Amino acid sequence: MTKIKETSTNFANKKALSDECPEIYASNTIGGQWALAICCYLINGKLRFGELRKKLNTITERMLTLQLRRLEEDRIITRTVYAEVPPRVEYELTEIGYKLKPIILEFEKWGKEHKEIMRDKEAEPQKV
Repeated sequence: MTKIKETSTNFANKKALSDECPEIYASNTIGGQWALAICCYLINGKLRFGELRKKLNTITERMLTLQLRRLEEDRIITRTVYAEVPPRVEYELTEIGYKLKPIILEFEKWGKEHKEIMRDKEAEPQKV
């Protein structure tokens, strides 16, 4: 995962657009396949790292760790460490994170509808 140089024009353009448009800001915050997927699983409650890793079976441990740290930094999730042996760590959406639930459910609905449209399009006979 590479970061854009803060001195680049691309960075300045993205920041300006994000500052002007709350939708772009939100998209940049939860955008990307992993951040949104993590939030999708956490809308049902707390999960441990291993549980998330099993649900997101194609993500690497390193990427999961990076995404969880970024979501925690953005205050979308909280990380709770329990003083036990072995240590137990749980992740949960914050109050603002839980406000994503209706948005995620609408994304799910939209995704299903769009998949169906695309499936119908592929089934159409080709016009010559």
